[in-house]
Amino acid sequence: MPTDAVLRELLVRHLETWLPGALHRARRATLALAYAGGDAGCAEAALRVVAGHADRLRGRQLTVLVLADGTEELPARLGAVEAQLPAGVAVHLVPGGPARLSVAVKAAGAAGAPLLSVVDDDTADPAVLTAAAAGKPADVLLATAVGTPARAALADAGFPLTSEVELVTADGEAARLFAFATGSDKSLEAFKEALWAGDGASGMRYRDPAGRLLDVVEVPDAGPLREELLAELRRSGPRTVTELRRHALTATAYRSSDAARALTGLLDAGEATREPEHGRLGGDVVVAAHGAATAP
Repeated sequence: MPTDAVLRELLVRHLETWLPGALHRARRATLALAYAGGDAGCAEAALRVVAGHADRLRGRQLTVLVLADGTEELPARLGAVEAQLPAGVAVHLVPGGPARLSVAVKAAGAAGAPLLSVVDDDTADPAVLTAAAAGKPADVLLATAVGTPARAALADAGFPLTSEVELVTADGEAARLFAFATGSDKSLEAFKEALWAGDGASGMRYRDPAGRLLDVVEVPDAGPLREELLAELRRSGPRTVTELRRHALTATAYRSSDAARALTGLLDAGEATREPEHGRLGGDVVVAAHGAATAP
């Protein structure tokens, strides 16, 4: 499956969660889709998701910005879908690609309301990422070249939470880096759910920041996460379950919900201890590597 198709499916799945939440939170929201090359046609798939939520758009305003070069055919491709959109949706095609995002976001009045930006670019342009941070809340999905310092660039742009994963082809070649940045644990968790909702039929896998290759399945193997959480406990000392869930969410390809399975495995195997020793594995339970004191 081409990487463009993977990005399109990931965007569609994430929109199904982001759009209802954004429209519930505020009366207006902005979706910005910015492409430097690649398949800007995934904007068509995004508009179909918007059309499917027409009932939620009553009394709301959604602005969709599509920024791309070399897409003369795009108006025709989007026209049929635009005809199905309710009056509260405005679609603007902006030539120039990601470099025009700052101007487009300002013109759309996107600041101060929910903004989801999708940036498909081989660079992590600071000006583009800063523009994507203008929303309240602001989320950005960055598809970029492997090796791009995406995490640092997104942090510098003002995003406090970032997670990234490499998309690896069936022959083991790293094809693309996906990074998602936000200010909300809930938004990052929703992105991770979308990330793992693929069926893996294409043979593509994920490589997490620690270099582990992971099959794309609904319930991923918890073994690599067990290794990472144990390593984190040895590096940093005892941590609460909440802290370890946040570590899984931001520093690995896994969801925070996967951390519970991994921690249960560590405790059952005697590789870690907990305080208190019994009861529910709640967020305030302190976990330590075996042999270490559990006091934080």
